[in-house]
Amino acid sequence: MKSLSIFLVLGLVSFTSGKRTNSVRYDLTVTVTNIQNTKGKVSFGLFRKQDSFPIKGKQFKGVFIETTKSKTKYTFQNLEKDSYAVAVYHDENNNGVLDKNFIGAPTEAYGFSRNARGTFSAPSFEEAKIDLKENKSIEIWIK
Repeated sequence: MKSLSIFLVLGLVSFTSGKRTNSVRYDLTVTVTNIQNTKGKVSFGLFRKQDSFPIKGKQFKGVFIETTKSKTKYTFQNLEKDSYAVAVYHDENNNGVLDKNFIGAPTEAYGFSRNARGTFSAPSFEEAKIDLKENKSIEIWIK
């Protein structure tokens, strides 16, 4: 009977130890600066490599935050170790989209992680990429 008990305990220990995984998670705090007024909200979009950066609605996580000063921040919590890119814009008229003029140029302030800027389009994911392997804070200057 004693050997049966030892066998059961050893079996249970090996079964549970095989199920453990290292699920370390990190936070990414994004501070948006150079907000010109307190109208509307600031959109924060978090993208992974497989998401369609920087298309709104195709992000991994997204949120709108009301702004009351020249800078605002948001923390994306509980993220896996991975590469991410962030796209932000100041939705001054609160219509939920980045407004553009007749030639397609944005009329509302926007920015990207690493303060990446494309010449005639948005930067690539690689240009805005952040490797998250610890809690991190970044600043994005919008214009």
